Order: sequence, then C-alpha cells, then structure tokens
Amino acid sequence: MERIYLLEDDDSIRKLVIYALSSQGYEAQGFDCPSDFWKAMEGPQPALVLLDIMLPEEDGLSILQKLRASAATKKLPVIMLTAKNTEYDRVVGLDSGADDFISKPFGMMELVARVRAVLRRTQQKQERGDYQVGELFVSPQRHVAQVDGEEVSLTNKEFELLCLLLEHQGMAMTRDAIMDGVWGQEFSRENRTLDVHVRTLRTKLGRAGRYIETVRGVGYKIGGAP
Repeated sequence: MERIYLLEDDDSIRKLVIYALSSQGYEAQGFDCPSDFWKAMEGPQPALVLLDIMLPEEDGLSILQKLRASAATKKLPVIMLTAKNTEYDRVVGLDSGADDFISKPFGMMELVARVRAVLRRTQQKQERGDYQVGELFVSPQRHVAQVDGEEVSLTNKEFELLCLLLEHQGMAMTRDAIMDGVWGQEFSRENRTLDVHVRTLRTKLGRAGRYIETVRGVGYKIGGAP
C-alpha cells in the first residue's frame, strides 16, 4: 500500500483528503504543522507528499526547497495544494521542484486522479534506461545530465522536459503533450513557460542544446547526433 503524507493546516480539508485517499486504497496520513511533518519524515518515506503553501511555522515553498536539497528526498513526488492561483505562484512552485499544482477549491476525485497520474509518471521515470545522443548523456534514475562528461545542473522541470523529449527521440511532440507530461493538465497552455524552459535548457546544455529542435506549428523534438 502506497503511503501519502498531507501537510495542510485546514482541519476540514485535511480530513476530507485523508478520507478520499484512504477510500482509494492509499495509506494516508495528515499533519497540521511542519514540525510534525518533519518528525514523520525521519521514518520511512512516503510515496508522495501533498503540500499546502500557506502554513504555520514554515511556508510550503520553503519545505519543498528543503526536500529537493536533500539527497534522500530529491526525487520524492510533491503536489502543491494552495489557494494561490496566479501564474507567478504556479511557476515558482513548479520550478522549485513540485510535480503538480492543484488550486483550491478542488474536487476529491480530481485530487485522487492527479495523485495517480504523478505516481504513474514517477514509476515510468524509474523504469527508463539511460540516454546517449552524441556528447549528451542522461540518466533518469540517477538524475544526471552530462555533456562531454561534465555534469550539467538542471532544475527538476528542465530535467523532466529533457527526459520526456529523449524518451520520444526523433518524434515531434506537440506543445500540449509536453505540457501534460511535465507540468500536468491543469497548467495553462497560453503562457510561455515551455518556451522559457526550452531556451534555458538549450543554454545550459551548451553545444548539446542543438539537439532540441523546434518543429514549427507542432512543438519540439530531440534529433539525432550528426
């Protein structure tokens, strides 16, 4: 049974979410303050964390950053739950390493579906093998990207974007398919988040950035080494 931790200070929301997850076969445990959550994290890790942003003691983004900074929890799936709904807040949360972002109020079945989707994507990433395209090497399981043997520092979303394109190497992926695969279905298709991430990813990859090709009217793809 997969264990899920929920950090939410609103008692009514916390109880509803725990009930919904438990009814779907998950082992769900809720916390109303970060200190209790951190104590629980000293034990066996959960399969996924649901994390509110507005919290007492410490805000959710700070907690997320600490989880991503630790080798033990760097790859732990995290879904942000928040009343904030501006594009800026969503971009900050996702670029800080969140795997998905759900705005309040939300339906319980929608939440369960999003949890399943993130867990499924995580499982798929764990099953991927390594990729090599010319001087570019990427290991999804070890979360390593290298160009000419030198490690490249990427954000979680940049790394997921690169892995998704490599998984479909040679195929032109639509913008919507890429957004769904990396940011989830709720994220707006009208913003420039994808283009910004492609641009920064190309820059960070240096000469290997040329493998990320723009397919006009469609989206992007990873081409082969010349």
